[in-house]
Amino acid sequence: MAWYHTFFEGLPQQAWKLNQNEEYTQWEVDFLADVLELEPESRVLDVFGGYGRHALPLAERGYHITSVDIAKGYSEELSQAATAEGLPVEVVCGDFLTVPLEGKMFQAAYCMGNSFSFFPYEQMVPFIQRIADLMEPGARFVSHTELVAESVLPHFVNRSWMPVGEGEEEMVFLMNSTYDPLQGCIEAELTYVKGTERLTHVVQQYIYSLAELKRIFSQAGLTITETFTDLDGEPFRLGDEQLYLLAVKDH
Repeated sequence: MAWYHTFFEGLPQQAWKLNQNEEYTQWEVDFLADVLELEPESRVLDVFGGYGRHALPLAERGYHITSVDIAKGYSEELSQAATAEGLPVEVVCGDFLTVPLEGKMFQAAYCMGNSFSFFPYEQMVPFIQRIADLMEPGARFVSHTELVAESVLPHFVNRSWMPVGEGEEEMVFLMNSTYDPLQGCIEAELTYVKGTERLTHVVQQYIYSLAELKRIFSQAGLTITETFTDLDGEPFRLGDEQLYLLAVKDH
């Protein structure tokens, strides 16, 4: 069983939410609606949708969102919020690689938050292929990551730590990482400390260059049309800390 099957529970789940910025999230939602060229009632696939950070505000605008995530807690939270607000969000809890989604076709899709790093090559290829197979011809796909090779390797740090949250929710996140160049993989020991609670996970993050992603996307029938380093649309360059990637499904 891969590490991400059980990772997003407890302290890691709390830390991820505490580290999000609502204003920036709203900016990302505006960006998604723009670059995906969403029309009223567009059917949109949210790959690894979590607790609905993007799905809920997009649904508030009238788009029909299908969110897929493996974390049961996040999925239940999103489902409850969407039901309470009467929003057009379908929540599917399961492994995106295997969960049944047959019969569904989407006019747009997105995958945010470093999720491209979850898979080694033999899983990355079918992962991207499945996204493409669920998209209508001409549909647009956006992803965000801070873990492409051009971002990570020029500034690779073995050890780091940072505080997350405030007051009673405050915790410390520590990371001890090593990079295996033959596997193109960062193995990281992640430790979360909150009061007397302490939890450590070991995760694997697979690093792809932008050129590698372009080849994988092309095999799946997706053409990368633009790459940005920020939400203002500045082009992505070597050493930039993050990448927003736009691809279009071939006709």
